[in-house]
Amino acid sequence: MNTNKKVLIIGAGIIGCAITFELQKKGYTVTCIDKHQKVGWGSTSNSTAIIRTCYSTVEGVSLAYEGTFYWKNWQKYVQTNNTSNLAQYVECGMTQIMAPDNHWKKVLPIYDQLGIEYQLFDSKELISKFPFMSPSSYWPPSLPSEDNFWEESTQILPGAMYAPNEGYVTDPQLAAENLQEASEKIGAKFILGQSVTDIIKDQKQVLGITLDNTQNILADIVINASGPYSFIINDMAGVKSDMRVSTKPLREEVHCVPAPPGIDIQKLGSSTSDNDNGIYFRPESGNMILVGGGKSPDDKEWIEDPNSFNRNITESLWKTQVYRLAKRIPELQIPNEKIGVVDLYDVTEDWIPIYDRSELDGFYMAIGTSGNQFKNAGAVGYLMANLVDKCEHGYNHDENPLTIKGKFTNLELNLGFYSRLRNINKKSSMSVLG
Repeated sequence: MNTNKKVLIIGAGIIGCAITFELQKKGYTVTCIDKHQKVGWGSTSNSTAIIRTCYSTVEGVSLAYEGTFYWKNWQKYVQTNNTSNLAQYVECGMTQIMAPDNHWKKVLPIYDQLGIEYQLFDSKELISKFPFMSPSSYWPPSLPSEDNFWEESTQILPGAMYAPNEGYVTDPQLAAENLQEASEKIGAKFILGQSVTDIIKDQKQVLGITLDNTQNILADIVINASGPYSFIINDMAGVKSDMRVSTKPLREEVHCVPAPPGIDIQKLGSSTSDNDNGIYFRPESGNMILVGGGKSPDDKEWIEDPNSFNRNITESLWKTQVYRLAKRIPELQIPNEKIGVVDLYDVTEDWIPIYDRSELDGFYMAIGTSGNQFKNAGAVGYLMANLVDKCEHGYNHDENPLTIKGKFTNLELNLGFYSRLRNINKKSSMSVLG
């Protein structure tokens, strides 16, 4: 047991809360800190919370596959009998449209290797499964401002890959609250509504943090899980000199529209990755559809100050995403009211997160996680807790990257893949797909 070791976790999103829970279970004395008044009020609350395994690498798929089992066993995992206040996992399946970018072709052999269940549909089978969808191909994705956007497609999709055991979580912020409650039951503490303004350290070791420029809290271990603020916290800690990948906040929008009349999208729909059309979407409560994506690589809006960015829906991006959705779902009626959320993703150059120690002893990072790591929260909490524990007991993770066996899948999860010392991974999709 490690009750003499004090841990401060910066960031009470889904990742920070999961690490809090797992480290507290290991016997550490953990306090999780966030500038917001409630856990999960940052990027977590605006996550689409899609649970999928269609990543570009064996390592990405393995972690995502392990992560799905935490959601399947969520009530047992967070150790509660209060089902009325529990985030729900909806297993509606995950559909990946066979787009000419061939991302699905990367995924298919990995599924075969790991034994992940899937089905292949041709275009007729796709429409039989989802009769509200158009089988037309719109590749390459165009913009409503371009003339060819409005032309009728003469091409038909090859089909889709469907993973039946995937889906989405109904309330991502509530999932963070579930983890908070589970953590507090076993002794963890949360400090909310206060900001970290400095990292206390000497030349070799982290010593604690400063809150709101006034209060010093000393600790043996500090973990940066601060989402889009991660680069600021790393600056405070002075840990960037040996990092080969970095993080930066990216502004993203997700929009919400009513399903077509007469279509029960929660009963008939699935989470869907439609690279052919430049979007992804999933069912939402109230017979609504969430739709995201829509930006080209050259049109990404990087944010210098995460405290100051435009939180209003952008007319042009709303049109792009919603109109593209209407091409895939032809009976969709374009609403007058523009509903959606705007928030920041914390991403690395290759969209693969950093789960690692740092050059400063006692300072760890679970960063670059936004956009596609919500689904992995439980597994990441487990990996980070084991990484911290091993390193604090003298293990040299930099020289011999730690591999941990998944609790549910028994897959070997290589933490070297998420190292700060890695080169940018060219096998990545370089997008939210990971």
